[in-house]
Amino acid sequence: MTNTSYDELDDIYQEVILDHYRNPRNQGDLLNPDLQSRGFNPFCGDEVVLGLELDTNGIVNNVGFTGQGCSISQAAASILTDLVQGKNLDQIVQLSQRFRELMRGQELEDNELDQMGDLEALQGVRNFPIRIKCALLAWATLEDSISEYRSTSL
Repeated sequence: MTNTSYDELDDIYQEVILDHYRNPRNQGDLLNPDLQSRGFNPFCGDEVVLGLELDTNGIVNNVGFTGQGCSISQAAASILTDLVQGKNLDQIVQLSQRFRELMRGQELEDNELDQMGDLEALQGVRNFPIRIKCALLAWATLEDSISEYRSTSL
């Protein structure tokens, strides 16, 4: 791949991040979420509140988020809300683990990258270690929410 191709790919990724930041998907509070959690990054002040509603089979059928922070944290939250729709909690945890691996610089298989959807646009963040927490905030918040839900639902 030539440098121009890498530059074009970076431009596309930046466009995806800015689109999710400027036009966040599923932004707003849910009235009766089955899972809800707040995440806060004390280093930069990023904040996110996630809510999920599950159907009777444990599949996410509605998701919402509110928050404030940098474009990376808010875009990651928006992307998260798109990706978790229609998935069960185990699938969400697996997706979150793959995203953490991507942020740590691990190479993923093509099929794993395909499952990332727009999250793939955030892989350049791993070159800026201080920003990785911004990208992971919503996902860490969701993992905490799932753990809490599972511990109280047993």
